[in-house]
Amino acid sequence: MRERFFLELDPAAGVDPAWPRVVIVGGGFAGLQAARRLMNRPVRVTLIDKRNFNLFQPLLYQVATGLVPEADVATPLRRLLAKAANVQVLLGEVDDLGPAGRAVVVNGRRLAYDHLILAAGSGSSYFGQEQWRPLAPPMKILEHADEIRRRVLTALEEAEQCADPERRRRLQSVLVVGGGPSGCELAGSLHELLAHSVEREFRQLRPEHNHVILVDPGERLLRAMHPDLSAAAERSLRGRGVEVMLGGRVVAIEAGAVTLTQPEAAGPPSQRRIEAATVCWTAGVRASHLGRRLADLTGCGLDRGGRVIVQPDFSVPGHPEIRVVGDLCAYSHTPDARPLPGMAGPAVQMGGWVALDLLAHLQGRPMAPFRWTDLGSMAVIGPLSAVADLRGLRVSGSLGWLLWGLAHLAFMPAAENRLTLLTRWLWAIATNQRGSLLITGRINQHMDVPVGLEQVLTPEQAEPSDATAHR
Repeated sequence: MRERFFLELDPAAGVDPAWPRVVIVGGGFAGLQAARRLMNRPVRVTLIDKRNFNLFQPLLYQVATGLVPEADVATPLRRLLAKAANVQVLLGEVDDLGPAGRAVVVNGRRLAYDHLILAAGSGSSYFGQEQWRPLAPPMKILEHADEIRRRVLTALEEAEQCADPERRRRLQSVLVVGGGPSGCELAGSLHELLAHSVEREFRQLRPEHNHVILVDPGERLLRAMHPDLSAAAERSLRGRGVEVMLGGRVVAIEAGAVTLTQPEAAGPPSQRRIEAATVCWTAGVRASHLGRRLADLTGCGLDRGGRVIVQPDFSVPGHPEIRVVGDLCAYSHTPDARPLPGMAGPAVQMGGWVALDLLAHLQGRPMAPFRWTDLGSMAVIGPLSAVADLRGLRVSGSLGWLLWGLAHLAFMPAAENRLTLLTRWLWAIATNQRGSLLITGRINQHMDVPVGLEQVLTPEQAEPSDATAHR
């Protein structure tokens, strides 16, 4: 006998116990959109997430650099779904899947479903070098952004009290690994943070000693964008003072230093050791472990990144009741057969279409095939400066920033967050000041103070469960 749907413990008014049960794993872009499409429809929905909020990951770098506080990029899931009596949010972790019995195990309890939507997302990958994780925090969840901000600011605080000029230079240095949108945005924002904070607020530090290094193994930044925009981004970052190192591969990370290999015009690659008090990692992505578990149980395929290879309706072979969306799925049923990118736009479209297709199936009517609308890609590279590729329309500079801002505000799930974000952006533009430069948490590993606390990330901060960072 199947366990009762959780809502049946105290049925909500207007919810029919005979309605089909839909379980959604993950409250990111894809999972939340699916739940919203199913609001107040004749289905019983359970949304499961390890966090009680939806995180707007594209703006995490602004939390990391003190531009906005946490609350501006995170919205409680219950608030977003409060008006739907047929939707329940459960705070918990999916321990296991049971496709044969149509059930998932949540917090040690078995929860049955008629339809399952897996939107557990992705985490960070260090390409087998897990020992680097505590030394170079990724940027996937709020705790990562807080840790980056704490390390940068505490390094500056120590530099203010340091008599050794060489050590001050190291403490004023930040290295970012990964030249994708997240890496470029983080590097540009870190440069602005250091420039304005050191010049205005620190008395012993010199702005010319600030050093932000952006490292990427490729031949250009933002490889998913048009080469012209990549070149524009590189010019802008270099012009603002960011050192861009292309072709650099990280071979070792230790406390306060990174060793790279760089290609040479003639001869073998050379090695370079860069000393930087803070190192940030935006280079690798790995799919949730639930993808591998689903493959083991159903025989579905995985791509090289561990993403589930899905059918045109996002189901897995032999299990039409299971849909996989967002960063966890590899969807290649496109005109050019290229997988959809792991971005907010595709994730929202996947989640919304799967929900509507599910409703159409329950009503016995056909659903138009999924057609992805490419909304383009964009990245901020400095104050009032961004690059944007909008379906062939390529812009950079202030116009790119304006389009970037409008797009991000449009995707923000809560209206109050749109208002507060816009206010903070305008304030930062007008004053060059950041209102969230707080040092919170444990004493930073760079402080020479014997406090008896851990000097690195805790396991929970360094590598959260996959369902905490999803789309």
